[in-house]
Amino acid sequence: MPIASIQGLTVRYGSFTALSDFSLELPEGCVGLLGPNGAGKTTFLKTLLGFIKPASGGGHVLGFDIARQGREIRQGLGYMPEQDCHIPGMSAVSFVAYAGELAGLPRNQALRRAHEVLEYTGLGEARYRNVDTYSTGMRQRIKLAQALVHGPKLLLLDEPTNGLDPKGRQEMLTLVRDISHGKGVNVLVCSHLLPDIERTCDEVVVLHQGRLRAQQSVTNLRLLDGAPIDVELREFSPVFIHAAEAQGLTYIEARGHVVRLQGRGTQEESAAQIYQAARSAGVQVRGLTLAQRSLEEAFLEVIQ
Repeated sequence: MPIASIQGLTVRYGSFTALSDFSLELPEGCVGLLGPNGAGKTTFLKTLLGFIKPASGGGHVLGFDIARQGREIRQGLGYMPEQDCHIPGMSAVSFVAYAGELAGLPRNQALRRAHEVLEYTGLGEARYRNVDTYSTGMRQRIKLAQALVHGPKLLLLDEPTNGLDPKGRQEMLTLVRDISHGKGVNVLVCSHLLPDIERTCDEVVVLHQGRLRAQQSVTNLRLLDGAPIDVELREFSPVFIHAAEAQGLTYIEARGHVVRLQGRGTQEESAAQIYQAARSAGVQVRGLTLAQRSLEEAFLEVIQ
């Protein structure tokens, strides 16, 4: 069952159309929301939360209508905004517990959960400090903690690594990966940083100019047309390339000891031809993989 189902969604700010005839089904797991600045990513998140009323179309999140049941949706969601969201003058544990109470938890339970999620996000030793004294990395973590405190079924993360140094970024991505794959929480990660999406997400949704441009797994999005095969050799051999061409394979390029070939039949037929060429050339094949492009290359192709 999809976590969210959106049909023909259009959102406008005055005469400007932020989302146009947008439809998708959001599967369980960890999904990346990709798009350049101004693509409509944050607008989409706020519409899912029920903060923005669509001009037309609609949909459901966790079974609730986005146009009429925003409060019910927000009780089942966790939202980590891009901007700071703490309340000045409050300690971390007080702030996170208050967020839990706002989501409907009894006070004692909210306080207990606040201690748990602050420990989980690496803020256990700083839980009683005033959030105003926190560094940028710590503020990112407390935004994640307040989004998790009530045990949401779906977590919306808007630029979770914004402003972090390399070490803090890696730690945040590890947390996101653990939440979605270790804790069983569904996660939608909104980011313009493609390596972050590639590391944490199984599927991607690509937005451009308010329209859906692609939705598929990260693996499939990176595959090249025609499904060429990368052949890892023990050492590079021009003789192998000639033997492969004699078998009916097309040579594309070589990078070090990895040779990229294009077959004409099925993957099984191409593999058999590769092994036959290797025997003829007297070389050792160490591995065969479907050739892939970078996520950045795939993303640019989709939006262009």
